[in-house]
Amino acid sequence: MGNKKRHLGKRTFGVVGLGNFGATVANELQRFGNHVIGIDIAQSRVSSHADMLSHAMIVDARDDVALREAGIGDCEVGVIAIGSDLEASILAAINLKLIGVPAVWAKATTKTHHRILTKLGVDRVIHPEVEVGQHIAQVLHNPLVRDYVSLGNGYHVVNFRIPQSLEGKRLADLPHREKFNLRCTGVMRGTEFVGQDGTECELRGDDLLLLLGRRSDLRDFAASL
Repeated sequence: MGNKKRHLGKRTFGVVGLGNFGATVANELQRFGNHVIGIDIAQSRVSSHADMLSHAMIVDARDDVALREAGIGDCEVGVIAIGSDLEASILAAINLKLIGVPAVWAKATTKTHHRILTKLGVDRVIHPEVEVGQHIAQVLHNPLVRDYVSLGNGYHVVNFRIPQSLEGKRLADLPHREKFNLRCTGVMRGTEFVGQDGTECELRGDDLLLLLGRRSDLRDFAASL
């Protein structure tokens, strides 16, 4: 509709709920150059983000007519960031589907909430606190793991710090491929990409090793170091 045409070249997002999570998502999407409509029933939250978003409005997401009038129906993606009010979250999901938002993401706070949102056809259900907590625990558990990204189907890319025991060794001499069934997708030295599997590379103490593989194999490799 109108908003899609006016903002050609950008993606359009509607964020329902401007609490800490919703406001962060909305502001980051806006910072990336997208067109973002943020709505909330609290005037204070809307006012605090009015200057940051394309549009910030006081709207009750339980009212599908109000959502249409706010332009949420013209958005390519709707993000339901309501966590504490289960009824409002569920009705918002129903309404976003009803008014034709092509893709809907929603925050869930419990397993039951997750199941309900899934049954309603929400495209992706997220648990921010759980996901961030798991991520932090994984990094804290092994001091060599600087960061990691889940690729789905049990595969991850892990960013390893080079321990002192590997300094001066060649990448080709590491047992990650034969013993642990891992692939090195890159060795980063500061901001420079210096090697990957199949290239000659002598490791230094400040290098970062990017390994791709299954969680159990990555864990076993980290333990071997």
